[in-house]
Formats: sequence, C-alpha cells, structure tokens
Amino acid sequence: MIGIRQKIMFGFSGLLVLVAAIGGLTMAQIDELGNAIDVILQENYRSVIACQDMKEALERLDSGILFTLAGNQEEGNRLIADYTPGFRDALTRELGNITLPGELEKMERIKKLFADYTVAIPQVTRADRPAGERRADYFSVLQPLFTEMKSKAQEVLLMNQNNMNEANNTARRLAAAAHQRMLTAIIGAALLALLFSHLTRRWILRPINRLIESTNEIRRGNFDLALKAASDDEIGHLSESFNEMAAALRLVRRKDRVTMMRTRLATEEVFKALPAAIAVLDQEGRVEVATRSADRDFDFKPGILAADLGYAWLPPLLRQALEEGRIIEAAPVQRLIGSRRGLFQPLAVPIPLDPDQRESIGVALILDDVTQVHEQLQEKLNVVSTVSQQLKTPLTSLRLSVHLLLEEKAGPLTDQQTELLVAARDDSEKLVRILDGLLDLIRIESGKARVSLEPVAPQVLVRDAIEPFLVEAREKGVTMVNDVADDLPEVMADAGKIRQVFADLFANALRFTSPGGSVTARAYREPEQVAFFVEDTGKGIAPEHLSNLFEQFYRVPGQDDESGVGLGLSMVREIIRAHGGEVSAASEIGKGSIFRFTLPLAENPDKQ
Repeated sequence: MIGIRQKIMFGFSGLLVLVAAIGGLTMAQIDELGNAIDVILQENYRSVIACQDMKEALERLDSGILFTLAGNQEEGNRLIADYTPGFRDALTRELGNITLPGELEKMERIKKLFADYTVAIPQVTRADRPAGERRADYFSVLQPLFTEMKSKAQEVLLMNQNNMNEANNTARRLAAAAHQRMLTAIIGAALLALLFSHLTRRWILRPINRLIESTNEIRRGNFDLALKAASDDEIGHLSESFNEMAAALRLVRRKDRVTMMRTRLATEEVFKALPAAIAVLDQEGRVEVATRSADRDFDFKPGILAADLGYAWLPPLLRQALEEGRIIEAAPVQRLIGSRRGLFQPLAVPIPLDPDQRESIGVALILDDVTQVHEQLQEKLNVVSTVSQQLKTPLTSLRLSVHLLLEEKAGPLTDQQTELLVAARDDSEKLVRILDGLLDLIRIESGKARVSLEPVAPQVLVRDAIEPFLVEAREKGVTMVNDVADDLPEVMADAGKIRQVFADLFANALRFTSPGGSVTARAYREPEQVAFFVEDTGKGIAPEHLSNLFEQFYRVPGQDDESGVGLGLSMVREIIRAHGGEVSAASEIGKGSIFRFTLPLAENPDKQ
C-alpha cells in the first residue's frame, strides 16, 4: 500500500533536490561576488580615500597661504600648520597601498613636489617681506606646484576608481549569470510544483472534499449517509472511521430524543402540579404550558392565544415585557374563583434566548394570589382608621380645654401652670398632626383619596410650592432656588397633592440645611415623563438609611423631636405612586441630599 506519507514524500523529493541545487549555486555565486567585492574594497578604496584627503589638504594649505597674503596672518598660519601633517599622512598611506601600474611613479612625483612646496611656503608667508614680492613668489612658485600636485592626485584617484568600476562590472556579469541559472532552477521548481499540485488534488484533496461535504450533511442533521472508501491509504481509513462515527451519532440521537421527550414530559407534569397560577407563552402570546390552577381558574389552556382569553390587561402586559426585556408588574386584578372573589397580582417575566442578550423568546406569566395580603392590609387600615377617628374626639375636647385654660376662662394661672399648659397644647397639636397624617396615608393607600389629574406646567407646580417657604428660608439664611425651565411640557398631576409632596421635601431640606446653604428645585424631561429634583446642601444622610427613608414611622437616628414621626416621606411615596411615578433619594454625608420623583407627561394621558 502506498500511503499518503509516501505520496507526499515522492512529490516533495524532487522539490527538495531542486532546492538543494539552487541553494548550492546561490552560495557559490555569493562567495564569488563577495570575493570580487573584497578585491574592490581592499585594493582600491583606501587609495581613493587617501587621494581625496591629499586634495582636501592641498586646498586648505592654499587657502592658508592666501589668508597670509590678504593680511590674516594668524588664520593662514593655523591652516598651514593643521593641514601639512594631514597631507603627509595621506601621502604615506597611499605610498603603502600601491596596487596599479604607474601609480608609484605618480606618487613619487607628488612627494618631490610637496617637498619643494613646503620649502617655498615660508618665503611667501613671511610678513616682513614686501607684499608684491610675496605675491610674485606665490604665482611663480607655489601656484604651479599646487596645480601639478592636485592634478597628479586626481590622476591616481581616477586610476583606482576606474579599477573599481571594472571590478564592479565583473561582479555584475557574475550576478547576471547567477540570475540566469537561478531563474532556470526556479522555472524547473515551478513545473515540479505544478505536477505535485495535480497529484495532491487527485490523491488528497478530492477525498478530503468528499469528507467535508459529508460533515456538512451531518451538520444539517443527515446521519444516514455513508462514504465509499475508494483507496486503502489513510484517507480510506478515515472514511471508514467517519462511517462508524455517523452510525454512533445515529444511535446517540435516538437515545437523546427519548431522554429529551421523557425529561420534557416529566418537567411539564411537575410544572402543572405547582400550586401557583403560572403560564408560559411564546412570542406570539400563545400558551405553551400552564399549571393546573392557571388552567382551572384563568382558562390558560395550551395552544390558546392570550388575546382570545378576554383579559384586557394581558396583551399589553406581555408586549411590554417582550419589548423592554424586563419584569413587568401590572395592577392587581379580581377573579371569581368558585364562590370566592380573589385578588391576583400579574407579573410578566421575559425568557431570554441568551442570558447576555436582551432578546426574549417568550414570557412566563405569574398570577400571585394576594387576596389574603390585601385583606390583612385592609384590616390593618380599618383598625388604624378607627383608632385614629376614636382618638380625635377626646383629643379635640382636650385641646379645647387647654385652650380655655390658657385664656384664663377658669381663673388666673401661675407662670408654672401656664408653662405646663403650653407644653400640653404643643403636644396635643403634634398628636393631631400625627393622626391627620395617618388618616391621609390610610386614605391614599386604600384608594379612597383619589387624585384629580389634569395638565399642569412643571414651572407652575414648583413656583406655587416654593413660595410659602421663602420667608422661612430668608430668616434662616438659606437660599431657595427655582431652577425649572418655563418650556418644559405639561405633566398630568393633582396640583394640591404635588404641593404637599414639595412641602414635605422643602420642609425637610430647610430643617437640615445650615445658614449659608441652599435648597434648589430642578426639573428635566425624560422619555414619557418629567423628573423633579429637590437638592440641598445640608449635612446629608448615611447610606445605610437611604433604603428605609420612605417607610412609615422611620426616622434617621440623631434627629430632634421637631422633625416629625416619620410619616412625611411615606406619604410622598404614596402620592407619587398614585400619579404613576417613582420617588428615590441620594445623599452624601457633608454634601447634602437629592430627592427625585417623576410625573407622566400630559401628552400621554392614556398611560395613567
């Protein structure tokens, strides 16, 4: 059997031989070119540099002589002193690097001329000689010597450069020959590669493509295919293993289907047995599975559409949960269960396709039975209302009696008696405010205190609410600021109830803001609502108390007795909730607090 390994080795062996041959030729040519380049550099380059140095030194010497003739004796003598040794050094280097015919004769001539040149320099540069004689000696003696030395140096330089060019041309010819041989080898390698590519396609690629097509079929769910093993090499063995794998997958799929069906049936039975009324609906609002209580009490039968059940609150609730991808809670609904009228709290929980994605593939509807909780709350409200009403009658009589005594209708009072009666009057007034607050809170929670919604401008709401506090703020040294824009859209609100909200928030802000501080009211438009803010620069609230601020009778530790009993903010929360908004608080110790609540826009009254 000829396996894939042997086939690949057969195809690559020719390439390996050709690559080795090309490598050998290339190395030989590189060595030959390198030797030629070494000759160029070693034999001629130093001579060229030496000649250039001699020419440059001659130029500097001639410039120095001219400086002395022009009267700049110091600069001229400096140049002569600096470049005379440089010329001799360059001359010595060139005499030690004679490589070409005729080069030695020219350099000996330059050496003799430079000796005459150095002898004649003092005659021209002596400052005590007449200038005319010095110039005559320069042009008759030094200038011809300078010209001949420079010419000889240039001739030697050109001799070496010409030799370098000739060596360079030799290297080029070698490179061209190497290029031709390498091109021939490359063409041969390309032809061999094409042959191997054809053989590879026939021996390897076609069977692999068949395997790829088969894996795509399996990916599409077709486990019934079988590959034909056309060869006895590794590809043939792989095809046989592939067929065994497909058979194993068919067996696993059958087992998984049975297991999945069993698990689904068991899950549905367990789900149906849950005591709560729960139903799972798809994206179209069709019931997929429901508990027995949801089926029995609300007619949530598998396959029925939510829109066909006749519950007006149900389709909008499901649609909102799917669109927003969050849990939506609707208002409690009443339902007659047998002979008992129950109260249920609908809760729509979106079912995400992926925990990291917002897209939902269905909704779990939970109908929580809050009948007992509602009844207990109603009983509590009735008890508190009855007690409050019963306390108001004797309290009114007590207040009247204290008032009459303070007016001395029953006789004159001593100072101590007056002080005690004033304290009793203040405490009775505080108790009246507590009872009134409780009754108002009960009426709001029970729904008896209806809010009368009408369009009103945010600026008007804040202006009317802030005005009663301006005098108190001025006396305390606190600045009250209305920073609400006039062009904000109208909101749906009960103006009287919202004034009460602002009154509680402003009163708290003024109570805890020191002189020199400020209390600011702001408002900004948000999607489908306007957000109101009351900000102060007071002492702030510790983070551990923020979550309990709006609970009934909760007071932040450390407050004085004049700060109330903890009903104001709970009433604020109930009023805002009755408007369909939300209220929250944020604070930082030493910097102040921010209370925020929202009211719906008047342009969306249908959402109230």
